[in-house]
Amino acid sequence: MIEQKKGELFPGLARMNRHMELEYQIERIEDVAVVRCSGRMVRGAALDSFRRRVEQLERLRVLVLDLSDVEALDAGGLGTLLLLRRWATQSSAKLKLVDPPVFFRRMLEATRLSSVFEISSLKDALSILRPAQCQHRWAVA
Repeated sequence: MIEQKKGELFPGLARMNRHMELEYQIERIEDVAVVRCSGRMVRGAALDSFRRRVEQLERLRVLVLDLSDVEALDAGGLGTLLLLRRWATQSSAKLKLVDPPVFFRRMLEATRLSSVFEISSLKDALSILRPAQCQHRWAVA
């Protein structure tokens, strides 16, 4: 027997969606923030909370969104990416999308947004974290 809460039309479905909501972890190293996203990047409270939290970051040079564990994307997710792109531009920061899954890339291409975002591999994005003055220098004896 399924226990139904008052006002829940599909209680099992609601529980499943809560477990698949967008989750994220923010790591900051000086003026670079890396945000690891997982789950569903779809319209809803979790996506709104994600955008508001990212927009609270101050004094960024680069915002890296690691999308490798994103499982779903809808128009709400695309809209949030565009809002974050506008916020980054207004904050004089670069926004990089890192390792989006194949379906994610196809969605960006289908909506003609792939040219709007800078998309790279994790390896390329990590090269940003190495300051220019820390380049390898070889001493000659």
